[in-house]
Amino acid sequence: MLQFERILCPVAFDPNSLVALRLALELAQERKATLYLLHVVAIPPGPEVALPFDKMEAAARTKLARLARGKVNGKARYEIEVMTGDPGVEVLQAAKRLGANLIVMATNGRRGLRHFVLGSVTERVVREAPCPVLTVRPKTPAAKSSPTRRVKKRPA
Repeated sequence: MLQFERILCPVAFDPNSLVALRLALELAQERKATLYLLHVVAIPPGPEVALPFDKMEAAARTKLARLARGKVNGKARYEIEVMTGDPGVEVLQAAKRLGANLIVMATNGRRGLRHFVLGSVTERVVREAPCPVLTVRPKTPAAKSSPTRRVKKRPA
């Protein structure tokens, strides 16, 4: 059986990443593992822009610490990390640096052109991760069933 002693859970603060956090916490509790919560302050693509990344990072750290205290504290050992950069690259580097045995992360649910243009952090992590990756898809409304169509049988 795989030992998951160090579980990395990237958190984007969206509802789906909170579902992933809940699942990562359950696994950490079952396995008595350490849960690493990571938020990446994304640097926008394009020409270099002078943004206050230090303030953005500090705000993200405060928000992540508050989230961890509210959702994880007392239920599992945890550590928080905030990085700035390309989210896919930073998640992969954190997984290697921390020696993660498992990554639990949300998918963003983009499809088609938006997925092609914007890429997928989760897809990159799944392809390049040094450990198993458990993905959590966004909740979607139940698929509507199509009306049943009668098929005429041919006489034998």
